[in-house]
Amino acid sequence: MATTQECLGALERLSDNLANANGDVRSAAALDRSLSCHVTDLDTTFTGRLQDGRIEVTATLPGPPREKAQICLAMAGDDLVAMVDGDLNFARAWASGRIRLEAGFRDLLRLRALL
Repeated sequence: MATTQECLGALERLSDNLANANGDVRSAAALDRSLSCHVTDLDTTFTGRLQDGRIEVTATLPGPPREKAQICLAMAGDDLVAMVDGDLNFARAWASGRIRLEAGFRDLLRLRALL
């Protein structure tokens, strides 16, 4: 089971990957939205913003998200680490229910480039 620190590190690597992306991926990540990532097996939520193509984590809180963010992710810690490391395909994991993503319809359309 991934630790809180490993999950935070994965979110930092994901932020770096988005910041260095080109084309459609860069465009999709260029949103300015509140973000939460609930790591279900740790019952920990990382909150922050997706802004200027980067993820800025501003808080690590126990339990599920306290406030609804504009983009909400939920998954196990091992899945987060595997996804960022390229060992888990996001689209397949999302389609199978291993990863949950909630966002507004317009944001989902833009984020599909990340899938």
